[in-house]
Amino acid sequence: MPNSIALAPMSGVTDRPFRQLCRQLGAGYLVSEMLACDLSLLKSAKSRFRLNHEGEPGPIVTQIAGSDPEKLAIAAQFNVQNGSQIIDINMGCPAKKVYKKSCGSALLAHPDLVKDILQATVEAVDCPVTLKIRLGIDDNSINALEIAQIAQDCGVQALFIHGRTRVQKYKGVADYKHITLVKQNIDIPVIANGDIDSPQKAQYVFEHTGCDGIMIGRAAQGNPWIFREVLHYLKTGELLPRPSDEEIIQTMYQHVENLHQFYGQYKGMMIARSHIGWFLKRVNQQSIARELYTINDAEKQLLFIEQNIMRKVA
Repeated sequence: MPNSIALAPMSGVTDRPFRQLCRQLGAGYLVSEMLACDLSLLKSAKSRFRLNHEGEPGPIVTQIAGSDPEKLAIAAQFNVQNGSQIIDINMGCPAKKVYKKSCGSALLAHPDLVKDILQATVEAVDCPVTLKIRLGIDDNSINALEIAQIAQDCGVQALFIHGRTRVQKYKGVADYKHITLVKQNIDIPVIANGDIDSPQKAQYVFEHTGCDGIMIGRAAQGNPWIFREVLHYLKTGELLPRPSDEEIIQTMYQHVENLHQFYGQYKGMMIARSHIGWFLKRVNQQSIARELYTINDAEKQLLFIEQNIMRKVA
């Protein structure tokens, strides 16, 4: 790993084009979008895109989710056979459709099952297995330390902790004191996640938790420069100037092109809409984003960006 700043896995966001962009701008560790452990689902077009790591430098990290120890172990083996170098198990996703299947953060309520899953997966593959969790289900059942100790005992190599409970989802603020407690009581690396949206916040989290790394998620949407900025600030104590509007729009245009190429024109055009909105928010051009949402042709999408945005900021 070139550094200890990670891009958090986000479904529908951290596909190969976005991971490559964040890598170029400083991210040292990148995790794939979450994959179900049901191998029959991996035949879908969505899963094929998520399994695509072509041209990416290592380590190739694949995140899997499920609640059946045997299926997770088999899924881990499948992904290793397809090029994964690290397997990350998701026990942090708060989404309702994941929680209702007793996957993601729902597993935190069942430490015995957590142990069975981790043991089965670690024993199934030769590569490192890591774990992503939240603090617990709710404020009355915070058990991150218990889960962390189980993970360490099972041979998990690193622990990523989002400083919220499942019930909080993404509301409120991240609570780092429980991450600090975990770091003080286990030996494997602990990576802190949640509300890290600036270089100053990154330094604060490092200093107050003693963590071994940080993971940035939503703050990277439309702002992949955050990795470069965090690294520079941690090294020098100085803030880099924000990228110019011209650089932001040029980077957006190239990213939209990459999405078209990766997914095919129509699907790439649809997926690009969210990214365009995030980038344009950085240059206060949200009204133009609304116009772009009405375009249903990939070439027209790029032409609109050229004629109505790039010329405006040049």
